[in-house]
Amino acid sequence: MSEPAVDAAQGATSATLSTFTAGDGENLALYDWPPHAGPHPRGVVLLVHGLGEHMGRYENLARRLGGWGFEVRGYDQYGHGESGGPRGGLSAATRLLDDLGDLVDDTRARLGRRKMAQAPLILLGHSLGGLVAARFVSLQLRPVDALVLSSPALDVGLGGFQKFLVATLPKLAPNLRVGNGLDARFLSHDPAVVAAYRADPRVHDRIAARLALFLAQAGPATLEQAPHWSVPTLLLWAGQDKLVNPAGSAAFAAAAPKQALTSRCFDDLYHEIFNERDAGPVFAMLQSWLEQRFPP
Repeated sequence: MSEPAVDAAQGATSATLSTFTAGDGENLALYDWPPHAGPHPRGVVLLVHGLGEHMGRYENLARRLGGWGFEVRGYDQYGHGESGGPRGGLSAATRLLDDLGDLVDDTRARLGRRKMAQAPLILLGHSLGGLVAARFVSLQLRPVDALVLSSPALDVGLGGFQKFLVATLPKLAPNLRVGNGLDARFLSHDPAVVAAYRADPRVHDRIAARLALFLAQAGPATLEQAPHWSVPTLLLWAGQDKLVNPAGSAAFAAAAPKQALTSRCFDDLYHEIFNERDAGPVFAMLQSWLEQRFPP
């Protein structure tokens, strides 16, 4: 395990990187950020990233959460970043859910060893990661204390021909990988964010047929469970999202019980709401919701 690096300009500790061995023996890159103040965090936030990217892009969000007193963990999903697997590939239909289950188990065990077994565990997923986290909760694969969804891929906006390809290709060539079609221009209104994404060697544009099928099936299946939602959830999405269909989030918000769900659409933002030029209101809503649920 490497030593954490310290950013003197911000006075914050960046992630400690290590290798996590998943249940099937595959290696996943694991990131751990400590809270900024004191040895006793308010809880642990487990981050799940989006399609084609990696957890290193979440440093700013992790530091914000650390400043609010939370310990933060994240990992590069299979086929992404520094983790194993072909870029954009998927070894099994439930691969991403299984990996998240392994990480939840490991985080709970870690808290138990530190005599913090009652500390809350919060999932925070963005885009593909939001879909993975929401599907994980809908299937009740492990108990979690709360869920935060950022522009979740509940509706990937497939057209008729795309639906035909998704229905047929996984049967014929499940490991065939093609371009994922994401247009980096619509990640954020901040040109620096777009430029950094395009220049990042750990970002890729691949997606396997099996992963495309997961995206196409898990979104509607999760939306079907919305009326029965019980885990406290904060849903934040972008009104100008051109990478996933914002109608999916709107449909979830309309169907889920109000006692379980707090939601807001940020009408003028693009897909990466935490990386926008005007992300202040997004962070403010996240902080307020966390303080109400898990007081400092």
